[in-house]
Amino acid sequence: MQTPRELHFGTEIILRAEQLAGHSDDPDGLTVAYLTRAHQTAGAEIAGWMIGAGMQVRIDAVGNVIGRYAGRQPDAPVLMAGSHFDTVRHGGRFDGRLGILAPIVVAQHLHERGERLPFHLDVVAIAEEEGLRFRTSFLGSSALTGQFDFGWLDQPDAEGVTLRAAMCAAGLPGTEEAIAACALDSRRLLGYLEVHIEQGPVLLERGLPLGVVTSIAGSVRQRVVVTGVASHAGTTPMPMRRDALVAAAQMVLAVQRRCADPRDAAKSLVGTVGMIGVPEGAANVVPGRCEFSLDVRAADDATRDAAVADLEAEFAAIAARCGVQVRCEQTMRVPCATCSPPLMRRLAECIEAAGLPVFALASGAGHDAMMMTRITDVAMLFVRCGHGGISHNPLETMSADDADLAARVLLDFLRRTAAQVGG
Repeated sequence: MQTPRELHFGTEIILRAEQLAGHSDDPDGLTVAYLTRAHQTAGAEIAGWMIGAGMQVRIDAVGNVIGRYAGRQPDAPVLMAGSHFDTVRHGGRFDGRLGILAPIVVAQHLHERGERLPFHLDVVAIAEEEGLRFRTSFLGSSALTGQFDFGWLDQPDAEGVTLRAAMCAAGLPGTEEAIAACALDSRRLLGYLEVHIEQGPVLLERGLPLGVVTSIAGSVRQRVVVTGVASHAGTTPMPMRRDALVAAAQMVLAVQRRCADPRDAAKSLVGTVGMIGVPEGAANVVPGRCEFSLDVRAADDATRDAAVADLEAEFAAIAARCGVQVRCEQTMRVPCATCSPPLMRRLAECIEAAGLPVFALASGAGHDAMMMTRITDVAMLFVRCGHGGISHNPLETMSADDADLAARVLLDFLRRTAAQVGG
């Protein structure tokens, strides 16, 4: 039988998400970029909740906030749960943060009951995943997995502040040695569990509150630079123009055609041009240069890479027809990540025990769990979104009932894991 405390998991998660949203770089919307004042005060708020849940808290050299609900023995293994607390610009209240708040309220419940586990439960509030400030996606989890790119330290933000300088200003060491020391000991890990809103409409359309993630789509990102000839808008005849923007527009449409191919729909292939611009453009000048971003994702690497190769060939053909040049610069490549079958089965058992049907789905969005697969087994629990499944948007929402179900499934997962570990 549930205790009264368990019945209020969802309400508590919603209330804390609202409170955490009070920390923002922008008064007109929720924006929390890495190591800004809002980011630091949000991390401090999370640390306070962890302490209230009976955890020992530390902040590592990149700003990850890690709370440990200690197990029965000092040398016990470690099960990690968590997600990120930074946001996109004008983002939502639950993206990433649900995966921090759910295990905190569950740990608080265990603490209030005096219930200890045969493993340490480490809840990690990952400092950066979105890449909003320094274009360094997965910064926090890359440090945890020993994959941090030290070249990032000299990378500036839009104001010219380097990552190293921002770290030092926030009271972090900003040294390679300190960051390297963030790496976890994979030999002690039992696994990593991330509870996350789906960020899509699949669960909503099926009337299901929860889903078990099977894999996380890998992505390739490119910066595409198209170079033509800038010339006078009034005196350059149309057939003689080498218009970089016209060529880029055709390339954008090529992305839509290739990635909307129904033959790849089952592989969740998607392609996005999220940014496009004409540097130093003017209303009376034929664009001589255009740049745009390209993001291609799929449920498997082969499908994604085939689409990228096709697009690069199509871009070259368009450039030749338009009399321009094109250069594709890869800025990120993240392989697809597969979730652990044993952990997925354990999650499925917990969902069934809660009286719900088990539904498995792939994630088209990237998550910190992708990085964690490099050092341990991972599992992800998706929670239904409202408002058509919209995310990375102020309309992002989730019900208290669904949050409550997710927390109860997480609690059951911890207890079933405890039964397997023993001790």
